[in-house]
Amino acid sequence: MYKNVLNTCRLSAILLTIGLFQTVNTQAQISLTGQLRTRAEYRNGYGNLVTTDAQPGGFISQRTRLTFGYKWDLLTIGTSIQDVRVFGADASSISATDNRLFLHEGWAELTLANKADTNVKFKWLDLLTFKIGRQELVYDDARLIGNLDWLQQGRRHDMALLKAVHHGWQVDLGFAFNQNTDAAGVTNTEYVPGNIPAYVTNSNGVLVPTPAGIVPLAPSGSASQKSAATGTPVYSNPTGTNGATQDYKSFTSLYISKKIDQTKFSALFFNDNFGQYNPVTITTADGGFIYGRRFVQANNTDLFDYSPIHRYTYGLMINHTLGNASGFGKIALQAAYYQQSGKDRDNVDLDAYHYTVALTYQKGRFSFTPGYDVLSGNDVVNPSGKDNRFDPLYGTPHKFWGYMDYFYTGTGSPVGGLNNPYFKVKYTANTLTLGADIHHFSLNKDMKKADGSVIDKDLGNELDLQLSYQMNKFTNIELGYSLMKASDSMTFAKGQATTDAVASTYNKTAFWGYVMFKFTPDFFYAKPVAIKQ
Repeated sequence: MYKNVLNTCRLSAILLTIGLFQTVNTQAQISLTGQLRTRAEYRNGYGNLVTTDAQPGGFISQRTRLTFGYKWDLLTIGTSIQDVRVFGADASSISATDNRLFLHEGWAELTLANKADTNVKFKWLDLLTFKIGRQELVYDDARLIGNLDWLQQGRRHDMALLKAVHHGWQVDLGFAFNQNTDAAGVTNTEYVPGNIPAYVTNSNGVLVPTPAGIVPLAPSGSASQKSAATGTPVYSNPTGTNGATQDYKSFTSLYISKKIDQTKFSALFFNDNFGQYNPVTITTADGGFIYGRRFVQANNTDLFDYSPIHRYTYGLMINHTLGNASGFGKIALQAAYYQQSGKDRDNVDLDAYHYTVALTYQKGRFSFTPGYDVLSGNDVVNPSGKDNRFDPLYGTPHKFWGYMDYFYTGTGSPVGGLNNPYFKVKYTANTLTLGADIHHFSLNKDMKKADGSVIDKDLGNELDLQLSYQMNKFTNIELGYSLMKASDSMTFAKGQATTDAVASTYNKTAFWGYVMFKFTPDFFYAKPVAIKQ
């Protein structure tokens, strides 16, 4: 209770301070916006298939966000504070859970060059800025680098960003370095990812305290997966994806884009680095096991040689448009190819790829989009000796690979990769938007059952329906319904089953629905009022 009262007082103090700013006669530009997003969900097989005797579940979550902006001369400041919680997670009179109020963004951006500003003496570039602090990072369609806005918590990075614009070219250079403590006595630059859960489920399904000094896998997973390089057991969740429990130690990013007439070219280079660890197996009191990672200290004294595992992702995206929506129609073509090399976070040689192509035809209020995505995977029948599984970095999977989040999210994804042909239809009016997406999912490479037989590559089909209504300037209501018709291979691909007997206990039809209310007030906005003459 004390923490909640303290947080309320802090927010009140912020609002009072900003209110006082309004009374000051200054040329500074101040903005204050908010967001209250409440979403009720009804789940029966969201993210993973559930057993035939499982009951549907429902809950309500909410994100409350306050964003403050300040601009004066060559300096811009942005701060975003948010609270994320599930209705009922706190008792009505006292909270027994951790504080959920945290800083989503907090950055400063300094203008170093600006040809349009006479106050800036440096004129070699059209625009050059330096932005440092906690910030969102979004490039292109947020496929690989995005703010993951669908998730109530969102995504942000603690980093520095140098941004240049000149003659239509945009060049961004970013850098991040993570260290989860500044405690006295800590030496070297080893990095143990934070946010480790206090409890973890062991191999017997029992909730036990997390052993000290390790990062548990979530879920516990199995040591039965074999390394593509050595054939030895790999202690990692066989369906795990990028986020999981190991954040990057550091990254360097380079983004370059140029628009020529109706064509935009963009290139991305992203080098994220990870700390080295040893796999561990902990035996619990009930005879179960916990699989985890114990990070090791680097054996060097070079501050800039702190990440022994280096991963490289690089590629090119092209967007081209022609025509117009009022004539024959507008056609937008998107194509991209990305490659990954270096090492994966398990220190195995990496050689993976991802490509996508989509064609959108828009006529009036309607648009139609056929597309095809491929994310490479590991072939267990003809292994290459490397990790061929593409990892879509820090993007927004919910936007691309089905709203039910079966792939490349916290629910896991197949080690065999993914092929995803899809078709999308959208109707857009002044205040109403309707959308329907159809996906067909299949494995990119072969996977096997426990008995060694190869599973069928077909994973199933998903239908996503969405309705969005803009009630007024600051109020939006959104409804969605998704249906998954999975094949018998889905449970094997997602690591839920190893035998046909286990797979038969899962319901292959899953659904998920939600309703979301989003309020985004601009607290300094004044509605124009007509004055009678």
